[in-house]
Amino acid sequence: MASAAEQLAANLNFSAFAKAEDLKKRIWFTLGALLVYRLGTYIPMPGINPDAFAQAFQQQSGGVLGMFNMFAGGAVERMAIFALGIMPYISASIIMQLMTSVVPTLEQLKKEGEQGRKVINQYTRYGTVLLATVQAYGIAVGLESGSGIVTDPGWFFRLSAVITLVGGTMFLMWLGEQITARGIGNGISLIIFAGIVAGLPSAISGTLELGRTGALSTGIILAIIVLAIAVIGVIVFFERAQRRLLIQYPKRQVGNRMFQGDTSHLPLKLNTAGVIPPIFASSLLLLPATVAGFSDTSTLPTWAASILAALGHGQPIYMLLYAAMIAFFAFFYTAIVFNPKDTADQLKKHSGFIPGYRPGERTAEYIDYVLTRITVVGAIYLVIVCLLPEFLISATGVPFYLGGTSLLIVVSVTLDTVAQVQGHLIAHQYEGLIKKSKLRGGKRGR
Repeated sequence: MASAAEQLAANLNFSAFAKAEDLKKRIWFTLGALLVYRLGTYIPMPGINPDAFAQAFQQQSGGVLGMFNMFAGGAVERMAIFALGIMPYISASIIMQLMTSVVPTLEQLKKEGEQGRKVINQYTRYGTVLLATVQAYGIAVGLESGSGIVTDPGWFFRLSAVITLVGGTMFLMWLGEQITARGIGNGISLIIFAGIVAGLPSAISGTLELGRTGALSTGIILAIIVLAIAVIGVIVFFERAQRRLLIQYPKRQVGNRMFQGDTSHLPLKLNTAGVIPPIFASSLLLLPATVAGFSDTSTLPTWAASILAALGHGQPIYMLLYAAMIAFFAFFYTAIVFNPKDTADQLKKHSGFIPGYRPGERTAEYIDYVLTRITVVGAIYLVIVCLLPEFLISATGVPFYLGGTSLLIVVSVTLDTVAQVQGHLIAHQYEGLIKKSKLRGGKRGR
């Protein structure tokens, strides 16, 4: 079966793609949905003075707002109806994952299969509405505190802002679910991917403009291109890397016949935490600078001003804390999303075992041991990928879009989407082979 699948994968070509009508419909649906999302990032929120807000945003673009603007596809700097983006849904999903590890009721729901997952997804939607409402109200109050940003401040503006921004987030959540169900790839990931990629042309043109004016030398620009290609190659290698644990199943007897025991593998990803560690680390480190930007820094105590200066983007302490927090969240989030004890219990339930280790607790300890070792490598990989572009940004002033987090998201989503396209093509070719074999069988019968 494996060799047949490999042969089919090797034979995938454009002619197979041309015949896969269902796949083409899914791709067109995905592109159409992403186009709707991009149009929404240009529809401004009512009651805002665009010029005044653009001036205020430029002063805060280096903090959390700059990162959120990247994930929202530029909707924050335009204060569009999709300014909150899909981040409240992602935050609610992470909170629910944390709670399923702490709250016994939710943990039991998680083990109930499809029905339990539907209930947890519903709770995640409720959490999204709550988080989006709080964030939207905070944005409305913050906009009113700016000079001339809101044309008519008051409760009517706050209510309309909350309704608009929360409605935009809920629409994006629904759009992402539709892409996942009727399109190709993970809808939520593709929405973030589209937002980042939409800003890449302007970032590249800005870098080339710096080279034209002499602010950046040709050697530095070439070094940036080489570094970006190298980082992409490293991300592809490590995101596909797995440690595969051999799983054996005992021999079984059916009637008078004895069947040989099967073997399979338990794949453990080198980077189980994905892009969550750098996102969390960036958000927490940039938060003090963003809060300080909205306040009068001249009134801050000397020690607070010194801390803010040390936590500035590109400072040594910022780099050290960034690396430490990425490593911490890599281990923390891996422990949440992968439970060795549950995996060992599932293997024991299906009579599977790892050679040399007794089923149950000993198997769980071994899986945890292996997972910890490979997570160390995964954390080092994340730190290097995220810090190398940071050093480049601080040294040359390269646009923020060339950061490690954005490259990590773009490459990871691309790999996942390409894998799904190949899966659909393989399934289509299998169906074609089955239909041909049935036709041949029918002709022979006649």
